[in-house]
Order: sequence, then C-alpha cells, then structure tokens
Amino acid sequence: MAERDLIIIGAGPGGYVAAIRAAQLGLKVLLIEREELGGVCMNWGCIPTKFLLHQTSLVSQIRRNSYLTNPGQEIHLDWAKLQQGRRKIIRQLVKGVEFLLNRHKVEVIKGEAHLTSALQVKVRLADGTEKIFTAGNILLATGSRPAYLPFLQPDGQRVLTSRQLLAIEHLPGKLIVIGAGAIGLEMATVFHRLGVEVTVLELLPSILPGAEESLTRRLERILKRQGLKIYTEMRVEKAEFSSQGVILEGYCARTDQSFQEEGEMVLLAIGRRPNLDVLGEVQSKFRLTTSGFLEVDEGFRTNVPGVLAIGDVIGGRLLAHKASHQGIVAVENIAGHPQQFDEEIVPLAVFTEPELAAVGLTEKELIERKINYSVGQFPLRANGRAVTMEESEGMIKILIDQEGYLRGAHLLAPHASEMIPELVLAIKEKIPAVKIGELVHIHPTLAEAIMEAALNAEGKAIHTLNE
Repeated sequence: MAERDLIIIGAGPGGYVAAIRAAQLGLKVLLIEREELGGVCMNWGCIPTKFLLHQTSLVSQIRRNSYLTNPGQEIHLDWAKLQQGRRKIIRQLVKGVEFLLNRHKVEVIKGEAHLTSALQVKVRLADGTEKIFTAGNILLATGSRPAYLPFLQPDGQRVLTSRQLLAIEHLPGKLIVIGAGAIGLEMATVFHRLGVEVTVLELLPSILPGAEESLTRRLERILKRQGLKIYTEMRVEKAEFSSQGVILEGYCARTDQSFQEEGEMVLLAIGRRPNLDVLGEVQSKFRLTTSGFLEVDEGFRTNVPGVLAIGDVIGGRLLAHKASHQGIVAVENIAGHPQQFDEEIVPLAVFTEPELAAVGLTEKELIERKINYSVGQFPLRANGRAVTMEESEGMIKILIDQEGYLRGAHLLAPHASEMIPELVLAIKEKIPAVKIGELVHIHPTLAEAIMEAALNAEGKAIHTLNE
C-alpha cells in the first residue's frame, strides 16, 4: 500500500503550487527538492531578475529626466548592495513558501530524487543516506537547465549562465549575450543600465522569436536607441579565450560576412533543456517528444501509469506561471475533479523597457491556420498617460476573427505585463472584442489604449484615425 497519495519532485513554481493545492484537496503529499524551495524562478530567475530590473529602471529614469535641477548622470547603483538586496528578497519569499507548505501540512524533504520504479522514489539526503518512498501518484516538476554550445560551456568565470551572472562579484566592462529571447534581453537590459557595454547576438532573423513580428521589430529599434548593440542572424561557430576574456567568431547568415566579437564575459541564453535525471533507471520506459521533453497527454499524464509531469520538463513555452497552473490542473485531475489546460491562452511577458506582453495567436499563426482576421491598433503616442510618462513609443495590437472574438493580443507598453490579464479573460471567456471597447476605462491610464485598439478594429476609435 502506498505511503502517500502524491509525491511531487521539484519545488519550483509548478511543484510547490501543486503541493499546496493537493493538500487543500485532502491529499497526503510529499514534496522533494534538491536545492531551494521556490526553484530557479524564485531563487535565481524571475524574482532576482525583476528586482534588478526595477532598481536599474529607477536609475535609468532619473538619468533621462531633463526636468531635474541637477541631472542624475553621476548616480550609480552599488553592485554589492544590490546583491544583498537580492538575497534578502529571495529569503523573504522562500520563507513565505515554507510557511504555506507547513501550514498545509505538506511534508518537505531536501534531497536528490530518482525513480526506481513507476511509483517508487529513492532520495539521497544531504548526509549521504538514502530513503525509499512510494505513492499512489508521482508528479514530476523538475524544471530545466540552460542549454550550451559544444565549444562554449559555462565555467562560471568567463562563460556564464543567467544564474551565474546574477551572482558575479564584479561587473565586467563588456558582456556578450548569445540569444535574444526573454532571458537574454532582460539580462542585457539590466547590465546595460549598470554601465556595462552589452552586445546581443541572435541566431534567428528577429529578437524574441515567435512573438508578434511587427512589435519585436519596433522593440528592437527602441532597445538599440537605448544603447544596446543587437545583431540578428549571427551564427557563432568558434570561441577562443584570452587574458581579456572571450573572443567569439562566426558569420552573419544575412550578409554571409564573418564577424569577431570580444568581451570579458559571455552569457549563454540560447534556450533550456529538461531535467530528466529524475527518471533514473526507468528512463527508457518514458516517451519523449522530438525536442527531448517528457511527453504528456492533456491531463499531464505520461505514458507510465501514475506518473504525471508539468512545467519546463514537458516543454512548450517555459513560463513559471504556466507551470503553476499546470500543477493545479494536474492535482485537480488526480483528486477526481477533471480540469483542462489551454496553453494558447497562457500570457507571456518580457520585462524590457517598454515591456512586451502577449496572449493568443500572432498574425503569422493566424495566416498559417487560414483564419480570417482583422486588426485593431492604437499607438501609445496618442495615449495621455503614456505621454505624461514620456513612454510613448509602444503600440497595442489586437487580432479579431470574423465572428468578432479576440484571437491574439500583443502589447508593447510600460507595465504591459499588468495590462494583459483583461485580454486573457476576453479570450478565455469568448467575450466579443467590441465589449472591450465599450468597457469604461479610467482616464488617464495606459489601459485606455486597449479600449481604443478594440474600438479601432470596429472603425470607432476616438483618439486615432480609423484607417
């Protein structure tokens, strides 16, 4: 007989949220984590990165403020104090998770876990001893780790992962970022604001591959004006190490010209790979996708009975909030409350300046699916709140099908991540886009731009021409 109803391996945003919800549903839960509660997101990813983005944004705004009597060009952040602040915030949030797990009577064990059979887990504890646990169900929430190039692997000194870069003792003079996805651009933004010379190299034709291209092109222009050096279609083929740092060599696929770029440090931000070590000696029993992630069905069940998986380890867009909601759906299903998860309505955000947030389909995807659509747009230069903030370079773009329903929404705006839920709800509940335009929005707010974009799709926008 199983000792527990559910064993969850991995206490990141997918695992710990699933554990709390499972306990609320009356399940006896064991949560196993090899490092820190909160996982990569809370300890080395989302949270510390957003702390640094916020702090550096404050200084950036002061430096740009032309209305100050004494311009703030000489204001600098103390890197050592930032590190102290980063650790303080992480400790506070981790303690909060620990408190919630304890109050919900979730059993937590620190150790390295491996499956020894379908429903049996062996855990190596910190003191080297091993314990065996069994359960009626096992949920894998083991996350992912950074990918690297065969000739360029992290050493923690000159070639770094984002986790390693956050903890460096001294800022480099120049940083090369390989990869212009969310991690690459956010880290590039942080270190550029800190006074580091930053060059971003992206293999594909545009930054943020997969996002709405009209907005990523606009964002790329904005970031370049801010001082970031961004080069797309750059294939890195060779790396040499010198006393000064790292020399990267390769060629531009667009021009077929070779290039050489030297920096003190290189950040690898070229994607992530699933943590599959947990499968242990039964790995051959599990089916994987063509991309190497665990294959699951719509209920997050693997092909091995009783074993489920969520989050980064199953692929798709690797987002903390997606993992959390997948965890909730998975344990609801285990507890006999059937739930479904629709990945198409999971929003995403990139915390650059301005932010880019999106939900649903892009224009390219609508065309590929042969869905007829119309576009509603509104430029932030016509939004009173954006103008007062002197942040008016963005755009709101919504995509509407022939029946009048929202199929995609793409925001390039300050605080876009805070604005997108209104549009997520509209897609999820199939609220006609015209209803968004009819909803009274507070003036002056950035969210008024969403209302105007919806009105624009109907030819009724007030503060822009309806072309």
